[in-house]
Amino acid sequence: MSFAPCPDPIPGDAASCDAVEMVVVPRARDIGGMMVGRVLPSPAGQMIGPFIFFDRMGPVRFGPHQAEDVRPHPHIGLSTVTYLFDGSMVHRDSLGTERTITPGAVNLMTAGRGIVHSERHQQAVKADGGPLFGIQTWIALPAGHEEDAPAFFHAGAADLPLVADGGASVRLVMGSLFGATSPVPSVSPALYADATLEAGALLPVDPAAEDRALFLVSGEVEVDGKAFPPGDMLVLRKGRAATVRATTPARLILLGGEPLEGPRYIWWNFVSSDLGRLEEAKAAWRANRFPLIPDDHAEFIPAPADDFGRPRPQAPRT
Repeated sequence: MSFAPCPDPIPGDAASCDAVEMVVVPRARDIGGMMVGRVLPSPAGQMIGPFIFFDRMGPVRFGPHQAEDVRPHPHIGLSTVTYLFDGSMVHRDSLGTERTITPGAVNLMTAGRGIVHSERHQQAVKADGGPLFGIQTWIALPAGHEEDAPAFFHAGAADLPLVADGGASVRLVMGSLFGATSPVPSVSPALYADATLEAGALLPVDPAAEDRALFLVSGEVEVDGKAFPPGDMLVLRKGRAATVRATTPARLILLGGEPLEGPRYIWWNFVSSDLGRLEEAKAAWRANRFPLIPDDHAEFIPAPADDFGRPRPQAPRT
């Protein structure tokens, strides 16, 4: 890990001294009987690089017969990235994929022009209960890739590079960092890392990516001397190097990348640069024109009513 010194502050500009530009506080949302902390989209309406959606799932421990599945539902114009700290989920999709994800592994599902998937619990978890804790993010696709063919990629925990130094351990989920590169593909520059810090350990965050943010999973940290509790996302100032110091044992997600070429609109599970494309996807799902998941299409999540809300624009950070 190499430390890049911070740029000098601008005389008379107090804000230029702060590495943290904005703090995003998660909002509670119910998805299929489980409460999640929704960090993105945020009220500020801005993406972090290509990341347009960020949910913290759990931590929760289901009792017997409490675990609820996420039934089949569609996506367009995005890639979903699922990463677990605890528990497991069974992913199935309309490509015929069936893959159980466990802690430290990553599932990357690229919807492109359209895909349907479900996320279900294993039968033992449904019967006896069990934990679930993880992160699901969406990456909005560049305009030239929004209609790509759908695809799925899985990497096990042993496939992801692990860099350790001075009490800091970093598992690289996507992108390149500290001389290592993840095997997980991306059609736009994206950075995603899972960092575990011992008390007193330092994590340098260089401004290699234009957009960067830290999500504090657990423990307490200081960023350039300012204290932050777990649960929030710290959006870092563009072009500023920062140093994270763990004041207790801590875990955090570092994510970022390069901004897209223009805004994206979100309606339900659909993302697009074109409002008309969202209407097409909505009509296609209601008319049963999306592909089916083999052996998992007896039930599905219906599209929300028309008054669900207008598509929400999310803009690249400037």
